[in-house]
Amino acid sequence: MNRIVAIDGHNLALQRGTGVATYAKSLADNIREMGGKGWTLYGAPISQKQKPMLREISFFDYLGGAGRPRRQWWSRTAKDVSRYLRSPLGYSAIEIPQNGVVESRCFDSRLPRGARLFNVDDLFLMARDHFKQHRKFLKIRFDEKPDVMHWTYPLPIVVEGVPNIYTLHDLVPLRLPYTTLDNKRYYQRLIGGCIEYGDRICTVSEKSKEDILRLFDVPEEKVKNTYQAVDTFAFKGEKSDRNAEQEVSGIYGLEPYDYFLFFGAIEPKKNVGRLVEAYLSSEAASKLVIVGSRAWKSEEETKLLDALEKHNSAMSKNVRLFDYAPRAFLISLIRCAKAVVFPSLYEGFGLPVLEAMQLGVPTLCSTEGSLPEIAGNASLIVNPYDVAEIARALERLDADAGLRADLAELGLAQAGRFSAENYRNRLTELYDSVL
Repeated sequence: MNRIVAIDGHNLALQRGTGVATYAKSLADNIREMGGKGWTLYGAPISQKQKPMLREISFFDYLGGAGRPRRQWWSRTAKDVSRYLRSPLGYSAIEIPQNGVVESRCFDSRLPRGARLFNVDDLFLMARDHFKQHRKFLKIRFDEKPDVMHWTYPLPIVVEGVPNIYTLHDLVPLRLPYTTLDNKRYYQRLIGGCIEYGDRICTVSEKSKEDILRLFDVPEEKVKNTYQAVDTFAFKGEKSDRNAEQEVSGIYGLEPYDYFLFFGAIEPKKNVGRLVEAYLSSEAASKLVIVGSRAWKSEEETKLLDALEKHNSAMSKNVRLFDYAPRAFLISLIRCAKAVVFPSLYEGFGLPVLEAMQLGVPTLCSTEGSLPEIAGNASLIVNPYDVAEIARALERLDADAGLRADLAELGLAQAGRFSAENYRNRLTELYDSVL
């Protein structure tokens, strides 16, 4: 595929990865493996007038977590007025040089390999303001046009003169509005805008496609499900089983293969509260390990656990919380888990389940969203609203080595459906459909 595909760096710029960042990185890497040329468009607060060397320095400073430059109130006001007047006309992306001025190897896991980097000053913040004020997508131009602009997230931006594809992972703010802090009216208009401005809508499961077609007036042929892929094997190949076990015991103080693992943001959709309640009410002997940062409404999800810790309960010592684990260490935690447990209330795809299956680890997931579609017959599936059912499933996984072995074997076969080769074939069909 000798084409230039540009993607956005909205989530790639985050210091701590998200599921969408993993999706974006995987998309960029697969475009490269398909023979395409990748560009990535960022929205760092970098003036277009900066000279190339300072632009490169400022960009990597931004990736490293530098805050916005402080400005006097009059300077901020003048900039806001200028943007308000200019935004209907659109903005030009400017390239970020990669001349080796900055030692940037520490960003290799976050930057798409071999991609050209572009930037528009405060692009994503500016686009949201523009959409709220004018209800139109912000126009962006490249001096040299890519063949396709593939937005990895619903953003109110359109690149002029090329096909635009918007990936909608799910419609959780509309399907489970009480689990997110999104402005639902704004979100509904945003999704409608993606459908209006987009040449195609890309999604990652048949369940998400079904939701999009049901909730919005969009022709079925305009919505393409590509699923997604993830490469855990590269991380696995870097260390032996023994090395992974040493990391788990030495860094995290855990006994390998004697804990259940949940990983993901701690927020209502992930159902961590019921998982903790089910675990504490079960007779499972293995520990429960939760890896994830506290997000919106997390206090409700950890209320029971916090109460146990406050009273220094012995049961609280069986549940371990880690705010964050670097990707390489997270893979070790997955590999050494007795099972990965993910009884989410709703997922557009459910990446943790696929990652566990790829690594030959048994899984528990829920009956909701796309999870049964992704897991097939290779997971123990529970009603995520039924605490007693989750508890019984944990007890089965804890006690039945034969069940765990069967699920691990079935999982490896099921994960093959989401191979990189299959994903690239679906992406090729998507791009061919707009070119």
